[in-house]
Amino acid sequence: MGASESTISGSQIPDDEITTISERLEGADLVLEKLRSLKITAPILKSPPAESSLTDILVRKPSSSAPSTVNPKVLLELFSMYRDWQEDKAQKISKKQEDIENKIELADALSVKLLQRFNYSVSTMKTTSQHLSGG
Repeated sequence: MGASESTISGSQIPDDEITTISERLEGADLVLEKLRSLKITAPILKSPPAESSLTDILVRKPSSSAPSTVNPKVLLELFSMYRDWQEDKAQKISKKQEDIENKIELADALSVKLLQRFNYSVSTMKTTSQHLSGG
């Protein structure tokens, strides 16, 4: 574990070599594969007709430009995704609410049981006290 292991002997010096890889392993670069699988979709916003020159862009008045309109199919898909997300959240919230209600019921039942035991102990102590005092 000392200096003898950390020294390099003359026979351990590696030769400079260039290694060529002729075959590429499939799936080696998952990110690249995912990028290749992406597809171009229709744009969400439909833009007004493009201005033909820089002057058209600079001189254009805000009132004259048509507002961008959203593709109805994309809008429907966005709303359905939002609805699904909202329903999922509502289910999670109701489950948490149900769990909390169950815990409250359990705590309530335990407190009633504890109160009964406490009252029994108090009455037993009173009875014992009366017997000891000779009353």
